[in-house]
Amino acid sequence: MSVYITNTSKFLPNEPVPNEDMELYLGYINDKPSKSKSIVLRNNGITNRYYALSKGGKPTHTNAQMTALAVKELFKNNPKKMDEVELLSCGTSSPDQMMPSHGVMTHGWLPEIGPIEVVSPSGVCCAGMHSLKFAYLAIKAGEIKSAVATGSERFSGLLVSDVFEEEAQKLKELTDNPFIAFQKDFLRWMLSDGASAFQLSDEPNQEGLSLRIDWIEGVSYANEMETCMYMGADKQPDGTLKGFMDYTPEEIMTKSIFSVKQDINLLSDNIVPLGGKKIKEIFDKKGLSAKDIDHFLPHISSNFFRSKIYDLVEIYGGGIPYEKWFINLYTVGNVGAASVYLMIDELFHSGRLKKGEKILLLVPESSRFSYMYAMLTVV
Repeated sequence: MSVYITNTSKFLPNEPVPNEDMELYLGYINDKPSKSKSIVLRNNGITNRYYALSKGGKPTHTNAQMTALAVKELFKNNPKKMDEVELLSCGTSSPDQMMPSHGVMTHGWLPEIGPIEVVSPSGVCCAGMHSLKFAYLAIKAGEIKSAVATGSERFSGLLVSDVFEEEAQKLKELTDNPFIAFQKDFLRWMLSDGASAFQLSDEPNQEGLSLRIDWIEGVSYANEMETCMYMGADKQPDGTLKGFMDYTPEEIMTKSIFSVKQDINLLSDNIVPLGGKKIKEIFDKKGLSAKDIDHFLPHISSNFFRSKIYDLVEIYGGGIPYEKWFINLYTVGNVGAASVYLMIDELFHSGRLKKGEKILLLVPESSRFSYMYAMLTVV
């Protein structure tokens, strides 16, 4: 049973935010400009991103609302097709609440879709790919004929200065240097909001192009790697995590436990080498080489990693020249679980694709070093 992506869509909230306007939306911590902002932006190469915020930090959309709007966009030319959807699979790392799940909250914004199965893969960047794989396997197994898979994030609510203000004031009591630790401030200049959706079917489009999903594979190295990116917890000296339930309400505020944090040294040393290791295994198993790839869509969080991935693919896969790469990080930002969806959506509607071409996807996730890979064929 073959499975096809027959349509793609996106929803990016509000107007694009250029680098110089970021703090108009996110605010200043302790009324002081960030020490790391210019360094991070210079390295990541991002020039625009989107926030589900108005200036001053007021929310404009929830994650579930953005996801539902992306799903509706799929069917704008044929709303009756929504009746045929049998599964809604929604991946995110920034749900609006811990319960109910992100998937059912999205379904709640979609009265046009009747009672169906809903699933909510979690994680970080790989959550969107897990969502896609669940929908792909459900169709491939013959259980259903039509599904929608989504990837979305609303990180901005975790990046506004209010999240860090209690910690900043506590630091001010203790020191004359009340700046938030780099592993927290770093991600304020890296993450963006948005949602994207795919329509999946057991049949390709009768007119126009479709993307056949040839395979999707994943791997986790959590058995050998400690946590790198986390939220709702804090990292202990021995490398373990202490979760929010084991902190007092005061500690949750003064330590900004619900901020997103990343161990930068652990990230830099491991994220690319581990991803390249699995590429070699997949290429060897599938009998692939770089010459078989027409379009390479790697999800990168920063332009810093672009050349490093290039060098590694050259070692393990024979090299994929930059003219075959397709990345929109610089104009839409790092949207986590939605990033690979947004790349595919832009390429799918670009007019560049030709029947028979192969598209390789690479999605790394730094949380505890997980990776997802997929191959699509244009049909």
